[in-house]
Amino acid sequence: MEKAMTKVGSFWISKKAKEEISNITEDLSSLSNTVEEKAKWIFNKLKGKPQKPLVDLLREYNLPPGLFPRNITCYELDESKGKLIVYLSSPCEVCFKDSSVIRYATRIKGTLSRGKLNGIEGMKTKVLVWVKVTSVGVESYKSDKVWFTAGVKKSRPKDAYELPRDAIKVEEF
Repeated sequence: MEKAMTKVGSFWISKKAKEEISNITEDLSSLSNTVEEKAKWIFNKLKGKPQKPLVDLLREYNLPPGLFPRNITCYELDESKGKLIVYLSSPCEVCFKDSSVIRYATRIKGTLSRGKLNGIEGMKTKVLVWVKVTSVGVESYKSDKVWFTAGVKKSRPKDAYELPRDAIKVEEF
């Protein structure tokens, strides 16, 4: 009986390991990042650190949860430095409820702090021409405005960014 239980347990563990490897392989195939980025992502996944959804992280930092598109592949956060990197499979753009349009590169970097994402790289907005977004912020917890800095500081209604939206793939950032 003990041998049978050992075989069943061994089979179950083997099956679970194969499922997890299959899941990792599927996740990796959706990433189009450098080998170094994939290695970091695999290491964190294998460490067993469950990563909260990006929308929950943004809410914790008092930023609108729909600031990034729905189709992100993953993100990294160095909590000690506040460095946030969000990965997308391809350059894309999103049109929001307030008719604003934001274009995203495959990797968006910035420094995350309470109510702010500063030093942004990889995000543009359409004014008359495409302009780099350098920071996004909410001035207070109850504020109904999001401030985008893209050359000039401009407010937009916070409710336009409450839900992540589907992005449209574009050829280049």
